[in-house]
Amino acid sequence: MGDWRRTVKDLEKEGTLLVQDGNHGEYRPRPAEFGDVGTAFIRAADLKEGRILFESAQKINGIARDRVRKGIGASNDVILSHKGTVGKVSFAPAGSPPFVCSPQTTFWRSMDHDVIDPMYLYAFLRSDSFQVQLRSRENESDMAGYVSLTEQRRLQVTVPPIDLQRAIAGVLEVLDGRINASERIASIADELIRCIYSSALAAPGAREMALFDAMDIAFGAPFASSDFNSKGNGRPLLRIRDLKTFRPQVWTTQQLDKELMVAPGDTVAGMDAEFRPTFWLGESALLNQRVLHARSLVGGGESLCREALRGPLAMVEGYKTGTTVAHLNKRDLATVLLEIPSADAISSFEAATKPLHERIVACAAEARAAAALRDTLLPQLMSGKLRVRDAERIVEDAV
Repeated sequence: MGDWRRTVKDLEKEGTLLVQDGNHGEYRPRPAEFGDVGTAFIRAADLKEGRILFESAQKINGIARDRVRKGIGASNDVILSHKGTVGKVSFAPAGSPPFVCSPQTTFWRSMDHDVIDPMYLYAFLRSDSFQVQLRSRENESDMAGYVSLTEQRRLQVTVPPIDLQRAIAGVLEVLDGRINASERIASIADELIRCIYSSALAAPGAREMALFDAMDIAFGAPFASSDFNSKGNGRPLLRIRDLKTFRPQVWTTQQLDKELMVAPGDTVAGMDAEFRPTFWLGESALLNQRVLHARSLVGGGESLCREALRGPLAMVEGYKTGTTVAHLNKRDLATVLLEIPSADAISSFEAATKPLHERIVACAAEARAAAALRDTLLPQLMSGKLRVRDAERIVEDAV
């Protein structure tokens, strides 16, 4: 078996790969050219768990679209975030609407599907092998959270024979299907919780309560960044940046007197920029500063805790908008009033939503397990250490 590694620059010279980022400077869309309709303008925030969130993405009008000169995406493109949040990867499937990459994102396009399979390319960009390379380039950049197009072209891509690429993509597609199914089930359960809470509030007897009377609020501890490590030594740390991925990036061996371990399914919220209560869907982790943990004192479980906080924290975020960086503090929370259902409605709400909440947590665990298996198999398959036939049996047993 030969060396299958090739640089992006060499693959572009051969005409088998094209890598482009979004428009900068005079070609970039102006603020007045954004609206509710038009061509999707894909930022790092629009990439989530392999999907491109076309519907919620910002749109640019025809004037802006006609002016852009590069970064015009198409079906079968792999989208990589390289500025701000580095390393998010999504795929544009057949039938994707037209879109344009923002300066935060880059498309990677196979120009010859008989040399580079698009689904294999998507899998490779998510692999640890590629992500480690990407992070090393980020560390070499003068700008934190940025990997330039020039640096991306120095990265190496493992390009095995096309039949093996397609076989690898097929194995991983089964696991991705499992992950997507779990996410769809969780999304439906989540929407049901919201609807049931609205009904509970509409029942007679709903009242307003001060937040600190209805909730036990705990704040994260100030763990020292000098003790952080990325090698898994110690305990994982839940930082504010992890609330969107549910994947802690650092661990710490430090122990503090006032520390809190957050369990899967607990309600947490960030205290900088966005104050969005959410269920923590990662592994158990220590709560870091600038993240709060909430527990209901009136019953209703985690679902009531999250739903009751959603509207009031959005209001606080709204009136804080316009500051350089909006911060949520204890004084803000002391002024917050929560709308709480009656005691009878809370009891009915908890009985109806507890199994839904448990299903959401279970789906997240299933998706994590499938993703871990995918990330374990991929380098073994790419190196030839694991045969596709054996990987297929492993996946079949797992799903």
